[in-house]
Amino acid sequence: MLYQFNDFVLDTGRRELRRGVLLIAVEPQVFDLLEFLIRSRDRVVSRDDVMAAVWHGRIVSEATLSSRVNSARSAIGDNGEQQRLIRTLPRKGVRFVGEVREQPDPPSPGEMAPPPEAAVPRLTEPSIAVLPFTNMSGDPEQDYFADGIVEDIITALSRCSGLMVIARNSSFIYKGKAVDIREVGRDLGVRYVLEGSVRRGGDRLRISGQLIDATSGMHLWADRFDGDPNDVFELQDRITESVVAAIEPTLQLAEVERRRSSPPSQLDAYDLLLRGYGLADAFTPDSTAAALACLDQALAIDPTYAPAMAMAAYCHALRHFQGWEKPDDEYRGKAVALAWRAAELAPNDAQVLWMAAFAIWNMSEQREPARELFNRSLAINPNSAMALALGG
Repeated sequence: MLYQFNDFVLDTGRRELRRGVLLIAVEPQVFDLLEFLIRSRDRVVSRDDVMAAVWHGRIVSEATLSSRVNSARSAIGDNGEQQRLIRTLPRKGVRFVGEVREQPDPPSPGEMAPPPEAAVPRLTEPSIAVLPFTNMSGDPEQDYFADGIVEDIITALSRCSGLMVIARNSSFIYKGKAVDIREVGRDLGVRYVLEGSVRRGGDRLRISGQLIDATSGMHLWADRFDGDPNDVFELQDRITESVVAAIEPTLQLAEVERRRSSPPSQLDAYDLLLRGYGLADAFTPDSTAAALACLDQALAIDPTYAPAMAMAAYCHALRHFQGWEKPDDEYRGKAVALAWRAAELAPNDAQVLWMAAFAIWNMSEQREPARELFNRSLAINPNSAMALALGG
């Protein structure tokens, strides 16, 4: 089907967006979002509708959703202020309001395109499935305990910024089955898998967990936890907190390494954000300056990319905090403006909030608002080690 609006054509058969004779490069998820909004243009679609259509039940953060909507707007010459084609209705959803003409797209002779289901979209952000933990104790009662831990971990991981988490109903189809992790990754469309086991010995429980790269099968993290089964909820909470606090930075490092060898000509805003993370982690004056250069490039591609804004504000504040930069009023003002704009664009992204809070605490004359942002970040993701440390 061809959807024509303004001087654009969205070709669903070829999965192309064209403006006149010019082909517009869009990411697979952005294309899917545009197609869904145009198909559903007779109504307002909710956040849940978009999740089901574009992410197929995966749980993603508000920042991820906002980033994709902003990218869709940018691709068709719209923006968040004008909203000529894609309109956001607060607390209701999003609607495509442009005038659209439909034209059937006849198949080319001798050319058979694979069905859409056969194409696995390229994942731009890290994605994870938490498999049911194996009960190795021989006690059927421990199934409830193991399932409860998995549900808590799924819920907690869904609060991590920029991480897509497979819903419980999808990952639990593997319960009681011996599986190949790489096959699970292909079936569910995820890059990482968390699996574990529960074992009981006398009056003690031992829970083991391991994080695996579903592409290579390589183990990225593993740990075990012992506890008293008589205090089940306390043990579940402690395990969940420990697992999530370890997995969030582990996945970020894995993603940085994964993208390190990407050719500069193929970098998108998310790639540049990851490079910024990696450079900032080196923790030197030159590396943070290089990180800011990457973040400036990311914001040139997507001027409303909240994670890049927050990271830039954080890097500016870090350079000041370490004595690597002696900022003037203009420098301070830029950092604080980036921080507040990021918090405004992604009010439910825990990482954006603690980065913005750190920048405001360091660079603004009024520090009290930083306390509120730290508290909001920890309310969303209480297992963030960085938010806990900097907030403290």
